[in-house]
Amino acid sequence: MDSVEIWLINLTGEQYLWILELFVIVLLALSLGYLVNRIIDRLETQANKSLTVWDDALIEACRKPVIWLIWILGVNFAASIAAQKMDSPVQALIDPINRLALIFLATIFITSFIKRAERNLLHPDYMAKPIDATTVRAVGKLLRAAVIITALLVAMQLFGYSISGLLAFGGIGGIAVGFAAKDLLANFFGGLMIYLDRPFSVGDWVRSPDKEIEGTVEDIGWRLTRIRTFDQRPLYIPNSVFASISVENPSRMTNRRIYETVGIRYADIGCMESIVDQVTTMLCEHPEIDTEQIMIVNFNAFSASSVDFIIYTFTKTTEWVKFHHVKQDVLLKVAQIIEANQAEIAFPTSTLHIDGHSEPADLAALVTGSNDAIKTQ
Repeated sequence: MDSVEIWLINLTGEQYLWILELFVIVLLALSLGYLVNRIIDRLETQANKSLTVWDDALIEACRKPVIWLIWILGVNFAASIAAQKMDSPVQALIDPINRLALIFLATIFITSFIKRAERNLLHPDYMAKPIDATTVRAVGKLLRAAVIITALLVAMQLFGYSISGLLAFGGIGGIAVGFAAKDLLANFFGGLMIYLDRPFSVGDWVRSPDKEIEGTVEDIGWRLTRIRTFDQRPLYIPNSVFASISVENPSRMTNRRIYETVGIRYADIGCMESIVDQVTTMLCEHPEIDTEQIMIVNFNAFSASSVDFIIYTFTKTTEWVKFHHVKQDVLLKVAQIIEANQAEIAFPTSTLHIDGHSEPADLAALVTGSNDAIKTQ
């Protein structure tokens, strides 16, 4: 083999050696990504043993961006070598692509970190004292929106678009957009007012006397609020509606009220004072009645077939089911007190009073007339 043939073989080997370099670079990038993934798995296992909010969020958020960054840089480095060997114009695009990928991955990392931190702040395992879910979600949405908008502006600046011109156009175009999307903006600002005024939060039971709205708040979005009615139907309400209706929030009650009228027979009116005193004592001694709130037990009215007294008091609990158990116990004890006083709870009756001086013939005529009236009816 002469020197010319050896030179040609060496030249051919040098020409195709870069292909082997590309293979090694891609293989190293994939291996390094796998190794980093294993390291993150171990770090995540250690972080799960602690109850700190931020370490879990940080480790989970950085998994995909870090691995993708290694792969993208490795592939782009290999592509740069290939473009340089082949004198391809693609080489001029590699650097902008790397920068764009860095912006994209940084956006994914920050938004994922915010989302996971938001979930941890609402989880009872991480927070001993619960945080208002509405506030946490509102702040999370604002932060994610700010990150995405900032990333878009930086990416546009990277490709040569003037941000100042865009912002100036936004001032003029904002007027047209405002007229075209006034309902959307009304719902957006309605949601913002809900976040600021906080008439209700996620998990509250709300109802409106102006509209047929009643149920548990499940989600407060930028445009809609989702309420789950008591028959388990989802109710989607535009946020702008809450600016024009009254909203009642029973979830924020401090007490629940027992307001009942109880009637006893006119024949038992002599027991009224004793019954009222005993019912008052019973309520004062009841463990579920809030004695610091107003309490009224008084003879109230002469009704058509009974003499009535009212019970007006408040329970300590605001839970709907427990309240009815307490109310049941109170009413049963009231019935026992009435029975213990040899009295009876009245029911609608009619009493016929006959004059004692009437003649027997008159009485017979009265009875006969009554029977005829009944038959006629």
